[in-house]
Amino acid sequence: MRQITIAVSLVMATGFAAMAAEPAKTMATSGGKVFADMKGMTLYVFDKDGPGTSNCYDDCAKNWPPFMAKASAKPEGEWTLVERKGGGRMWAYGGKPLYTFVKDKKAGDVTGDGAGGVWHLAKSD
Repeated sequence: MRQITIAVSLVMATGFAAMAAEPAKTMATSGGKVFADMKGMTLYVFDKDGPGTSNCYDDCAKNWPPFMAKASAKPEGEWTLVERKGGGRMWAYGGKPLYTFVKDKKAGDVTGDGAGGVWHLAKSD
């Protein structure tokens, strides 16, 4: 019976750890250590956003796709969720909504850094 209890405890602990996984990873790029989506695409922040508020819609969102969250996503620690106009939620880190950039073609590209003076790498350090 004790072995079953230990096995169940291990399965539960492992399952809870998997549920608490961060939505992004960190990776080294030419711009330093940054947050990236699970495909390795660099994430960016937008100076015109407010804390917990996205101001990137329409043409902006076509060029800077929001880092969308699954419907089941839950905020944890510095990782929070921002409601999008028209539905859906996107990820934010430290209250700053996160985006990818359409001109980044491969994992680790940082071509959007500094664009228009208002787009910056989402740094993890």
